[in-house]
Amino acid sequence: MSDEDASLAEIERQITAATENLRELIGQADAYSGTMSGDVVSQLIEDRVARLELLIRRRERLLVSQDIQKD
Repeated sequence: MSDEDASLAEIERQITAATENLRELIGQADAYSGTMSGDVVSQLIEDRVARLELLIRRRERLLVSQDIQKD
């Protein structure tokens, strides 16, 4: 497995973990609806969405880089 494949695998693992974490946080947000804790959970969701978007962009750049190197 090349370093790029390992990097891609790690990014994929992180995307999976971030997606699962978002599901859990959304469930918690529903449970805390209308409380201060709900605000904290909402901020965590925003932070995780930003992280997930970053990971997806990294994955896309890596995949494009791999495609360019194949040509």
